[in-house]
Amino acid sequence: LKWNRLWLGFLLLMAAVMAELEGDDDAEVEDFKETSFESDTVDSTEPSFKITYKTPVPVGEVFFSETFDDGTLEGWVLSETKKGDADDEIAKYDGKWEVEQLKRNELSGDKGLVLKSKAKHHAIAAMLQKPFAFDEKPLIVQYEVNFQDGIDCGGAYIKLVSKTDDLNLANFFDRTPYTIMFGPDKCGEDYKLHFIIRHKNPRTGVFEEKHAKRPDVDLKKLYSDKTTHLYTLELVLMPGNGFEILIDQTVVNKGNLLEDMTPPINPPKEVDDPNDKKPEDWDERPKIPDPDAVKPEDWDEDAPAKIEDPNAIKPEGWLDDEPEYIPDPNAEKPEDWDEEMDGEWEAPQVPNQKCETVPGCGEWKKPMINNPNYKGKWKPPMIENPNYQGIWKPRKIANPDYFEDLHPFKMVPFSAIGLELWSMTSNIYFDNFIICSEKEVSDRWAADSWGLKRLIATANEPGVLSQLMSAADERPWLWIVYVLTAGLPLGLVVLFCWPSKLQKTDSAAESKKTDDYQPDVKKVQKQEESEAEEEEREEIESGETKWEKGHEDKIERDDEEEQKSEEENETAEGSQEDEEEVNKSNQSLSEDEMREMVFVMRSAPGPLQSVNKMLSESS
Repeated sequence: LKWNRLWLGFLLLMAAVMAELEGDDDAEVEDFKETSFESDTVDSTEPSFKITYKTPVPVGEVFFSETFDDGTLEGWVLSETKKGDADDEIAKYDGKWEVEQLKRNELSGDKGLVLKSKAKHHAIAAMLQKPFAFDEKPLIVQYEVNFQDGIDCGGAYIKLVSKTDDLNLANFFDRTPYTIMFGPDKCGEDYKLHFIIRHKNPRTGVFEEKHAKRPDVDLKKLYSDKTTHLYTLELVLMPGNGFEILIDQTVVNKGNLLEDMTPPINPPKEVDDPNDKKPEDWDERPKIPDPDAVKPEDWDEDAPAKIEDPNAIKPEGWLDDEPEYIPDPNAEKPEDWDEEMDGEWEAPQVPNQKCETVPGCGEWKKPMINNPNYKGKWKPPMIENPNYQGIWKPRKIANPDYFEDLHPFKMVPFSAIGLELWSMTSNIYFDNFIICSEKEVSDRWAADSWGLKRLIATANEPGVLSQLMSAADERPWLWIVYVLTAGLPLGLVVLFCWPSKLQKTDSAAESKKTDDYQPDVKKVQKQEESEAEEEEREEIESGETKWEKGHEDKIERDDEEEQKSEEENETAEGSQEDEEEVNKSNQSLSEDEMREMVFVMRSAPGPLQSVNKMLSESS
């Protein structure tokens, strides 16, 4: 019963925790709903929310926006060319694109661009409403990605295609010049979030890719949870040519273009002189063998590392003439054995049964032990090199290719956005692209689009227990953690709430530890039983048992009560009818008592037998 109460209390506690978590989620959902949009009334019997979705409309200046809610690819151009660095059989951009709803947590009326083909090259692009020129305005690029089937190997990044006079999106491929590449990418266990710029060398005019440092966050969950995530890139000219990368409106990477790109935007002012060579007498050895050291005369370089144990003795019963293995006497040559082709047949070797009951068989040899006199080859000790000159390095000279670009933000303008991808996973979902210069515009756009998806996903998330069960299905060892986590508080409750049982159980052990005198329980109990039997025997012999005494006392008490009752009835005031009823009651009571006395006396031994006989005759 106590354990049932414990389990009931534990379940009630878990229910309270679940209710609290659900309450927090509901509060978060309500706050988001009030600040971002209007929603329909939710039916409490249904697990998901019903939301009135409207295609978001950008407010403010934008350079590009796309929702795909019209269900078409109007304005987008599929590439008709081939990949530049692949075989002709697989070089063609023949991967399929579709416009469709999400597979999970979809919004009615909301659609996106979906990469449909597996192990195919995909390329699609669209022109901006107007080119973006890098001047004093910030750049904000934002879009949504959902790896609906997870991601094995592939990317979901975008390219901001550089503005050129001969730009033709039908020829968009991997070597088309771009200004910025941004977005998620994954292959194997390498999870990346690209931010790459193509920086133009002001001296030579050659473009070089500059990569941002890797984010400090774990991207694995974001790429594998099959949830829509919002990727945002913010570039600003001041201060310090800074950049910020956000996922779901949380900063995951930030820095500045002058200090946090690899290789650096600006080359070093000095470089190693390619014509400088290390002198032949340059000594780079920090330590050298001591030239004055002499090998000791008793140093024996020829002494072996192992020697036979001189104290070893052959065990008694060792069979020197018996081999450890013998031919199997029960083996027979196969019928198809051809000695001309297969050679002479020999029976397989089996352990010698005679060796199983003795220390060993065959030639006995003394075991080998470490040689106490072994020293090995002598080497002189090492000392500090008095001629040490350090590690040689070539001298520095002025970098002939040096330049200083203090405004790397001012890159080549771009006029199109494109996706040029290869993936081993299909159903990669893209939606709600926007390119602008004002954060308020991108935030409002996100609230009217991605914010609704996040709300639906949050409302449809499984409870804590369901998540724990799902995690345990994937990682069975988690069951051990769950059992220990649940059992520890229960054990503490039992330990602190019911210590008396444990103390009783350990009383004998405690007496052993303290050497306190403990009486022999069985001996004492036997002695008490003997004394009780002796007293009972004496009472029977005297004709008066304890039971008889008790019964006689009861009879005397009943007589006294009856006499007292009669006296009270005589002195009491009242009518004659009441007195008769009382007397009748007393009379019936005495008759009942007499019957009880008769029954008791009939079953009683000893001197009461005579009284019993008299009562029988009178009745």
